[in-house]
Amino acid sequence: VLQNLSQTPVLRELLKEAKMPGTTVKIESPELFMEPQLIKLDQPGPLTLAMYQFLTEMQETKKGVVTPKELFAQVCKKAIRFKGYQQQDSHELLRYLLDGMKAEE
Repeated sequence: VLQNLSQTPVLRELLKEAKMPGTTVKIESPELFMEPQLIKLDQPGPLTLAMYQFLTEMQETKKGVVTPKELFAQVCKKAIRFKGYQQQDSHELLRYLLDGMKAEE
C-alpha cells in the first residue's frame, strides 16, 4: 500500500503543498470531467506530516531501506488495532491512513 501511495504523483504534490500552512491548492482532473477544486490548507497534523516525510524518503534514490516508524506510530494513535504488530489487511491500513489524514484537514 505504501509503495503504491509513494508512486501517486497527485498525492505527493498535495502533501508537498500541505506542508506549508495557508496554501491554496488547485486540484484538476480532466479525466473525471470535474470542475477544478480549490482547497485552502491549514496547518498539517502529525499523521499528514509523517506521511509527507515517509513519501519524501521513498523518493530519495540514494537512501537504502526506508522504515515507516513515525508513520506507523501516527497510524497507531488513530487506530489502536494496529498496535502489537498483529497481521492486518492492507486495505484497512489504507482506509485508516487516508481517513486519519482527512480528519486532520
